[in-house]
Amino acid sequence: MEIRVLKYFLTVAQEQSFSKAAKVLNVSQPALSKQIKDLEEEYQITLFNRTTRSLSLTEEGRLFKEQAKQIISLVNRTDSYLKNINKYISGDIYLGCSESEANRIVMKAISKTQQHHPDIRFHIYSGNAQYVEEQLDQGIFDLGIVTGPADLSKYDYLTLPTLDTWGVLMKKDSELAKLDTISPKDLLDKPMIISNQEMVKNGISGWLGGNQRALNVVATYNLFYNAKLMCEENVGYVLTLKHLYNESNDSPICFKPLNPPLTLRSHLVWKKYKVFPKAIEIFLEILNEEIKKSS
Repeated sequence: MEIRVLKYFLTVAQEQSFSKAAKVLNVSQPALSKQIKDLEEEYQITLFNRTTRSLSLTEEGRLFKEQAKQIISLVNRTDSYLKNINKYISGDIYLGCSESEANRIVMKAISKTQQHHPDIRFHIYSGNAQYVEEQLDQGIFDLGIVTGPADLSKYDYLTLPTLDTWGVLMKKDSELAKLDTISPKDLLDKPMIISNQEMVKNGISGWLGGNQRALNVVATYNLFYNAKLMCEENVGYVLTLKHLYNESNDSPICFKPLNPPLTLRSHLVWKKYKVFPKAIEIFLEILNEEIKKSS
């Protein structure tokens, strides 16, 4: 399999036409069609549904497209790094983040890094801890921020100083809004919206005394924004972290912390024994200094 052929495949998938893709790539349509046909025969798969009027990806083609995009991304990053390694400190840093106020110190370190090294570029992707770990393990992300109970045994990491506090987001006119804090018994008969991460579920289950199944879970979420919308539209009460929502006087919803308190720690993680380019080494040094100042 050649990188050139992967780029051909992705262009055809994007244009949904061999003739249009051939014009974009500046190659002949017969030559392009033969390259894709050879690729299909090499792996004994069908990548495209072909008719006289349309062209679409098969299920195998859709899966192959995602893998091809990741391969091309890694090739481009490696090419950029090798071209600039002896010129000046530059490069691209790919960072996956779960949602947390603890991320603020990382963003401060990004700002300081770019003040001193403006040719270092950061690419931030948001997702839950499971998504971040999957992308790290596949080599798509260089670094990741994971919040809460996580298996750190396969990573090197820096512990971020800010603790996150769990609580419940609710409508201001709801039954629980008059309380200062929320206890396990307060939630057992309420419609609940909770994170779909297994490790988060386990933490909540422990806070509930192993009684998570007693909760009336009406919806789950992986990122906060849609959970907030569901709360505003009376779907239910949202178990979430403090500071993800900035409450105002005219807001229809409010946040109440859990009692007993439930807190989580965030970590910046990367694959063990990974050899980093200079740009990432510099960023980690700056972040480490910020963490020390905070402590």
